[in-house]
Amino acid sequence: MDNSSGVGVLDKAVLVLNALEAGPASLAQLVQATGLARPTAHRLAVALEHHRIVARDTQGRFVLGPRLSELSTAAGEDRLLAVASPVLTQLRDLTGESAQLYRRQGDERVCVAAAERASGLRDTVPVGTALPMTAGSAAQVLLAWEEPDRLHRGLRGAKFTAATLASVRRRGWAHSVGEREQGVASVSAAVRGAGGKVIAAVSVSGPIERLTRTPGRLHAAPVVTAAERITEAMRRAN
Repeated sequence: MDNSSGVGVLDKAVLVLNALEAGPASLAQLVQATGLARPTAHRLAVALEHHRIVARDTQGRFVLGPRLSELSTAAGEDRLLAVASPVLTQLRDLTGESAQLYRRQGDERVCVAAAERASGLRDTVPVGTALPMTAGSAAQVLLAWEEPDRLHRGLRGAKFTAATLASVRRRGWAHSVGEREQGVASVSAAVRGAGGKVIAAVSVSGPIERLTRTPGRLHAAPVVTAAERITEAMRRAN
């Protein structure tokens, strides 16, 4: 099979990256692995370093650079949104409530996708909204499986307790009633990525009048199923 794209300089740059996939390499090792002339290999590696696609380790060897990790994260985010969108729509239709997908960013959680109720009062959180990690069922889910030290830091100023999070871990979902906003209830479950790490939270939310003071009884099962579907689709995508 011909691996040439017809764009010579790009093909040679890919040879360098493919060589570095195996681990750090000196210039001599790059030349040997790629078959490129020494000046060409050096010129390409230094140019890729300029763009942070290649970097150097403490011994001066070439290694894959931080820009690749950043692009990988962005690609993962795009995959997550593409996978989640139809699932959120189905969750909204099944429960009759607004559905959201949250990701943690520092001390906040951000709504990265949402499916609004088609008619009547719209209770959804607009995409892009940043909410605190100290209240609400999605915050509980995003914090519950963190490392112990990070979990305890996250509990400072929170409206829920360590016992609440232990309960979330035990049953696999969280609910809140008037915790973040008066009169609003929600149910959330975890979306998991590589290695089982929690990467997002799926939620449904609406007025307590509809969700009642025990919203998990109504909606825990479909929310957990939606989270599992997104998790499985992400696993297949990888």
